[in-house]
Amino acid sequence: MRRFLFFLFLSLCGAVICSAEPPLTLPSETEKILKDIYSARIDQAVNEAQQLQQQMPNHPLGYILEAEALWWKIWCSSAEFKYGMTLPRHREKIASDQHYFDISTKALAIAEARLKEHESAEMYFYAGMAEAASSRLYGLRWEYRNTARAGVHARDNFVRALALDPQLADADFGLGLYDYYVDTLSTMARVMRFFMGIPGGTKEEGMQLLDRSIRSGQLTSALSRFYLAINLHNYDQRYEEALFVLTPLVENYPDNPLFWLAQGDLFGKLGRKAQALQAYKKAEATTAKVSDPAMHQKISLLLQQSIAALSGPGSTKP
Repeated sequence: MRRFLFFLFLSLCGAVICSAEPPLTLPSETEKILKDIYSARIDQAVNEAQQLQQQMPNHPLGYILEAEALWWKIWCSSAEFKYGMTLPRHREKIASDQHYFDISTKALAIAEARLKEHESAEMYFYAGMAEAASSRLYGLRWEYRNTARAGVHARDNFVRALALDPQLADADFGLGLYDYYVDTLSTMARVMRFFMGIPGGTKEEGMQLLDRSIRSGQLTSALSRFYLAINLHNYDQRYEEALFVLTPLVENYPDNPLFWLAQGDLFGKLGRKAQALQAYKKAEATTAKVSDPAMHQKISLLLQQSIAALSGPGSTKP
C-alpha cells in the first residue's frame, strides 16, 4: 500500500501545471546544454557552458553548468560495479580535479559578489549549487571535513534562497540531498555531527524535497530524479520505487548509457534478468555514441561486469 501511494502521489504531482513565472531567468542556451549533459555529450556541453561564460562573465550559471558536465566524467571514471550496482564509491586525489574546484569556486565568488550588491533568491541558489558541487567531490575523495563544511554552507544558501522565494524548487534539490544523506550517517558520524553543530534531516523530508525539484525544478529536475532513484536503490533497497523514478530518464535521455546501466541494475535486483540484459544491451549500443575515449572505455568495462554478474554465482533467475 505504501508503494502504491508513493507511485500515485508522484503521478498526480506530475500532472500539476504551474502557471506562475519561473523563479530562475535562464538564457535560451540552457536547455540545450542540459540536454547535452544528460545525453552524455559531455565535451559538447562543456564547450557550450564555456561559451555561456564568455557571454555572461558576471553570472555563475555558465560555471555551474560546466561543473555539472565535468561531474559526470568524474562520476564515470570513479564508478565500479559492486554489490550488483554501478556507483562511484571512492576517488583518489587527482590533479585534474583542480579545474572542477576552480570553476565551482568561480561560480561561488560571482554569486557572493552579486549578493553583496543585492540579495536575491537566485544568487543564493547559485551559491548553494557551487558549494554543493565542491562538497560532492570532496565526499567522493573521502575528505570528510571539507565535505561537511561545503555541505553546510550549501544548505545555508539554499535555505536563504527559499526564504526569499518559496517557489524556487531548484533549491529543494540541495536541501533534499542534504536531508537524505544526513539521515544515512553512522551512529559515530551522528555523534560527531551533533558536537560539530551540523544541522540534521530525515530521508522522508529529503524525498519530499527531491520530488518537488523533480516536478518543478528548472535546472535540477533530471539530477534530482537520478539521485532519488540511486538513493532508493543504494540506501533503502526500494528497487521498484527506484525503477519507477528512474525510468523517465532513459525515456528522455536515451543516448545516456549510465542511465541504462542504472536501469539494468534495478531490473537485476528485482530478479528480472531478461529486462536487465535488455537495458545493458541498450547501454552497450549507446556507448558507441560517447565521444570521450576514457568514458567510452570505462562504461564498456562496467557493462562487461554487469552482464557477467547476471549469470554468475548467486544471480537471480527470471
